[in-house]
Amino acid sequence: MEFHSLETRQTALTLLRGGTANSEVARRLDIPLGTVSYWKHMDRARRGECPGSHRAACPHCHGDALDTEAYAYLLGLYLGDGHISHYSGHRVPNLMVTCDDGWPGLMDLAEQSMRRVFPANQVCRVRKVGCHNIKVYSKHLECLFPQHGPGKKHERRITLEDWQEEIVDAHPWEFIRGLIHSDGCRITNWTTRMVGGERKRYEYPRYFFTNKSDDIRKLCTDTLTKVGVRWTVLARGSDPFNVSVARKESVALMDAHVGPKH
Repeated sequence: MEFHSLETRQTALTLLRGGTANSEVARRLDIPLGTVSYWKHMDRARRGECPGSHRAACPHCHGDALDTEAYAYLLGLYLGDGHISHYSGHRVPNLMVTCDDGWPGLMDLAEQSMRRVFPANQVCRVRKVGCHNIKVYSKHLECLFPQHGPGKKHERRITLEDWQEEIVDAHPWEFIRGLIHSDGCRITNWTTRMVGGERKRYEYPRYFFTNKSDDIRKLCTDTLTKVGVRWTVLARGSDPFNVSVARKESVALMDAHVGPKH
């Protein structure tokens, strides 16, 4: 993690308070844009200038409207490869999804879903080597993601609450997309076959979802079954961590509703 001096931070805040754009501050001081955005958000929050800072919107606590389609996708991202952190010195936890730089479309989708689920909260991208962390800060993350807890997901029980199950039932493909986009992939396999005395190569696509948690894999497979996708489990050594979708008609369904990362 790169640390910046107090002087650099104060210079950035002075520029920001004076109306200088985030991107210009990042360029002048050679600081990641996500860091500048985060500093500006925290400065505004301390001064009570953030929209809705008097009461952050929370459908679970206050009955505010929730974009359930975006939430189903974000829930899949979180269960697949996202996590909620409480950093020392920060009063507000953050939800973070790490996206490889080779998938800019996935970064956009992750950011869009966070903005739709948390319209009153700041979303930022933090640049890392070869990837970006897409982050949102909210005091109500654990209300909306009650699966959060100490330790790794595969070392604790993961179940959906009734209201989450209703959302997944209403938007199963968005939930599957989130799981595949975070902890899955679409690949092309190939094989050869003798045809008329000549060996020919055949290629066929398939989808994988790989996760150590038995509970999360079951959430994936149960939802796949509900939408008519046939799947199998492939073991990695003796561990059945891989859910595979390879049948032609099921892959066609996945292509129509999920698609590869991009």
